[in-house]
Amino acid sequence: MPRPTSDVRAFEAHATDAELEDLRARLAAARLPEAETVHRAAPGPRRWEQGVPLADLVDVVDHWRTGYDWRSFEERLNGIGQFRTTIDGLGVHFLHRRSARADATPLILTHGWPGSIAEFIDIVDELADPEAADAPAFHVVVPSLPGFGYSDKPAATGWGTEKIAAAWVELMGRLGYRRFLAHGGDWGGNITTVLGGRFPAHVLGIHTTFAEAPPGLPTDGLTAAERGWTEETRHFWRHRAAYAKQQATRPQTIGYSLVDSPVGLLAWILDKFAEWSDTEDSPFETISRDRILDDVTLYWLTRTGASAARIYYESHNSLDPELRVDVPSAITMYPRDIEKCPRPWAQERYRRIVRWRSPESGGHFPSLEVPGYFVKDLQDGLAAVLAAHR
Repeated sequence: MPRPTSDVRAFEAHATDAELEDLRARLAAARLPEAETVHRAAPGPRRWEQGVPLADLVDVVDHWRTGYDWRSFEERLNGIGQFRTTIDGLGVHFLHRRSARADATPLILTHGWPGSIAEFIDIVDELADPEAADAPAFHVVVPSLPGFGYSDKPAATGWGTEKIAAAWVELMGRLGYRRFLAHGGDWGGNITTVLGGRFPAHVLGIHTTFAEAPPGLPTDGLTAAERGWTEETRHFWRHRAAYAKQQATRPQTIGYSLVDSPVGLLAWILDKFAEWSDTEDSPFETISRDRILDDVTLYWLTRTGASAARIYYESHNSLDPELRVDVPSAITMYPRDIEKCPRPWAQERYRRIVRWRSPESGGHFPSLEVPGYFVKDLQDGLAAVLAAHR
């Protein structure tokens, strides 16, 4: 294994007391609108038709101001191990947890929007040193996307998914990992696809919860369930994707609100956790308030609401239609995710699918919604990828 480069520096997260006091003061002084006009007492998805219901937001804001403990999240991050390095002039932040197992394989996990490294902190230890002796072990690397978290904010255009994927190859090389596995969902799934397609000399294989087929494929031959998937995805992009259009066309405009108002930031992100999770009403049915607030507070303290939104400006609908992935691929389509790709379509891009799963539950944030299943599925999927090389 190549020796790591010295251009990697240890990093510790630590917000000042003044920053946390300012956050609480802004929450206390928040000006809120009146209640939504579709308010219903009974729980259900229609209660969220106009966005985050006022009563729900008030409850979360109160907890954020009086009960939430950011310091415990900082301790978790620092306990895993945080680092930074500079790639193409941009500072990149990442978690790095080496396994104690001699047979461990390097693995990079890439988050999306409105997620962050917070999506993976509860599973890093199990991936690195699994309880089951027969489960694969990994040297786990979890980078913050450019413009997200403790990574630098790009000062010019150009940091799209293709450049990010190339930066991840450089990052892994600096850690001594010339060949590695990759996983991602949402934008992380897009980047993972680029990694598998562009860098087969470095990427042993991929696992993704996001599979994007080449455009223009016919529905002939699809099962009724698969056609239903395509209709749901089409409906999502026609009727529920205003956030993506806004961030792809005017990220700076929405960015002022996201960086200036913690309540505005919370509502913008919480809306997606609610709509994209496999729940009947609230995302807190499966994800704790504190874990969502870890994610939102990370955006707030790093002032990355605008810079994170720009990934849509850089890369929305930009995946190369001709890109093909020939490395072994494991793909999982969760039932309540916002985009679900039928396997016959996926096979047109991912040409060596070694494992395909469609579980009965889970949405867009499976590492938070169904963490037990997610970890086992990731372990089994990557084991199948590694087995394809034997």
